[in-house]
Amino acid sequence: MSADPPSPPLRALPSLLRKLAVDRLGMMRDAAALADAVRVAMGPKKMYIFNRPDYAKHVLADNAANYRKGIGLVESRKMLGDGLLTSEDQLWRDQRRTVQPAFRPGRIATQAAAVAEEAVGLLGALGHRAEQGPVDVLQEVTGFTLGVLGRTVLDTGLGGHGSIAHAFEAVQDQAMFDMVTQNMVPTWVPLATQRRFRRARRELIRSVDELVADRSARMADGGDADDAFSRMILAAREEPDPAAARKRLQDELVTLLLAGHETTASTLGWTLLLLARHPHVRDLVREEARGVLSGGRAPEVEDLHKLMYTTQVVQEAMRLYPPVWILPRVARQADQVGPFTVAAGADVLVCPYTLHRHPELWERPESFEPGRFDPARVADRPRYAYIPFGAGPRFCVGSNLGMMEAVFVTALLTRDLDLQVLPGHEGVAEPMMSLRMRGGLPMTVRRAR
Repeated sequence: MSADPPSPPLRALPSLLRKLAVDRLGMMRDAAALADAVRVAMGPKKMYIFNRPDYAKHVLADNAANYRKGIGLVESRKMLGDGLLTSEDQLWRDQRRTVQPAFRPGRIATQAAAVAEEAVGLLGALGHRAEQGPVDVLQEVTGFTLGVLGRTVLDTGLGGHGSIAHAFEAVQDQAMFDMVTQNMVPTWVPLATQRRFRRARRELIRSVDELVADRSARMADGGDADDAFSRMILAAREEPDPAAARKRLQDELVTLLLAGHETTASTLGWTLLLLARHPHVRDLVREEARGVLSGGRAPEVEDLHKLMYTTQVVQEAMRLYPPVWILPRVARQADQVGPFTVAAGADVLVCPYTLHRHPELWERPESFEPGRFDPARVADRPRYAYIPFGAGPRFCVGSNLGMMEAVFVTALLTRDLDLQVLPGHEGVAEPMMSLRMRGGLPMTVRRAR
C-alpha cells in the first residue's frame, strides 16, 4: 500500500521554504531531521526529498529513465546550454557515448605522468610561498585542476585562459539566482549578478571558440584525435547546420570545463582544510606518503593502490563535503519510491550531503574519521549510502581522473609542506552547482620536518 510521504508541520513550512533561497544546506538538514522521505507542497508544485540508500537507488538507477534533470540544473541551461550536465534523452546518450572512451580507466592510467607533473608544479608553487604570508590554497588547486584538465582531457593548454575559473563563479551565481526566482527575472534586467553573468558568459564563449579553433587546426595537421575534446569536435562535424554545430561544441566544452575542474578543486580544498584541523590524520598521511614516495619522487599510477590511507582521507572528505551535494530530478510519470507515491511532474531531491551524514548509516556522522573507509568496514555498508559522484547512468564520467588528482596532490603536499589555516577562517560550505568553500582557503605554508 502506498501513501504520500509526511509533510513538515505547517509552522515549519515558511522557514523551510525561506531556506531554499538563503540556506539550502540548512533546508536539506531540516528535511532530513523530519524523516527519510518528506513531501513539501508549494502551491501546485510538489517537492519530494528522499534520504535513504534504497530510495536513492530507485530514483537514480533502478528507474532512472523516469526522471529528468531537476531544479537548479534546469536553470543552469541558460548558462551551460545542453551540455552533458543538463542535456536529456538521446542528446545526452550521444554526448556520453562521445566522451566515455576518453575516460576509460586504461586511458586515464596513461595520463598519470601528466597529473603528477602538474601536482609537482603545484607543490613547487606553494613551496616558493613558504614563510611568505598567507596564500589562497583553493585558488592554487583550482589552477592545478584546470592544468590537468587541459593536458589530459582536452590535450590543449589552458595557460592563456586563466579567467575561466572566475567566469564560472559568475555562472553559478546566476544559476542559483534563477533557481530562487524561478526564472522570472529576464537576463537583460541590469542587476549586478546578471551584468556579471553576461560578461562571464561572453568571456567563456570567447575562450571556448579560441580553444576549438586551436584544437581543430592541430587535428588538421594530424594530431591525436582520441581525447575528449577531439571526439566532441568530430561529433559536432556531423551536424548539417554549422550554427548548430558551433552551439553544440560551445555547450559541451563549457560544461566539460566546469565539471572537469570545479568538483576536484572543491574536494582538494576540503581535504586540505580537514587535514589542517586534524594533525594526527595529517601525520598518518605524511608517514604513508614518505614511505610510498620516498626520496622526494613524484607519484606514478602504480602508487595509487599503495596510498591506501591517503585515499581513505579523500573519501572521507567527500563524505562530509560531497562535491556533488544535491541530485535534483523531476518525475516524468507517477512513481512509487519505497512505500511512497511520487506525483508526475514533481521535483525529487536526493541529497548526498545529508545521506552521507545519516546517523543510522554512519557512526559519529559529523566526525572526520578516514578509517571508516577501510575496505573491511565498507563491505557492510549499503552501496548507495555513499554517492559523492552521483549514481546510476549519470554517474560522473571523470571520477577516476578526479580521484587520481586528489590522492596525488594530497600525498605530495602533505609529504613536504605544513599547511595551516588562518585563525578565524571557518571554511563555510557554499552549496552552488558544487559544494564550494566560501571565501577561498587562506593558509600559511611551511616546509614539513
